Amino acid sequence: MSRGLKAVQSRFPHLAAWTVLTVLAAAWAGAASGQQQAVPPPKDTIFARKILMGAIDMNMDEIETMLAPEGKLNLAEGQEHAETISTMLMAFPHMFQPVTNQWTSAPDRDPARDTFASPEVWKNMSDFYERATTASKLAFDASRARRPDTFKPLIAQLRSACNDCHAAYMKAD
Repeated sequence: MSRGLKAVQSRFPHLAAWTVLTVLAAAWAGAASGQQQAVPPPKDTIFARKILMGAIDMNMDEIETMLAPEGKLNLAEGQEHAETISTMLMAFPHMFQPVTNQWTSAPDRDPARDTFASPEVWKNMSDFYERATTASKLAFDASRARRPDTFKPLIAQLRSACNDCHAAYMKAD
């Protein structure tokens, strides 16, 4: 090691460590800012929202099976499903970025990656967002219901809210 380098190290013993940390911090900040600018491809976002809607539907099916005439309501389990639905519905409208407005009536649509969302979603985003928020609140209220006679009508209202939203914003084949 040269005498000059030894002299610097003796005067500034932590200089090498600070230099390494500074370089790593700069590299990390650059990588993080690059990640913030990355946007998933629209088809991936469409696929993700279909997965989310499928999970909402599965939870709703579990509740409605319990509420069917031949079903047996386990209120605690129904509340858990309702809580999950509420959380998912809060996230759902955020998956409708403008770049995912890709409806096409082409007969060869990919059921996983092509959207069935009507372009009306993006024309009426505030209404769509409000519908999701209302449905989320209904599901949340159901998750907090203490009695079956309170839970059941909230789930009926939730089903109606879902059906109304689908009628307004989902393209049928």
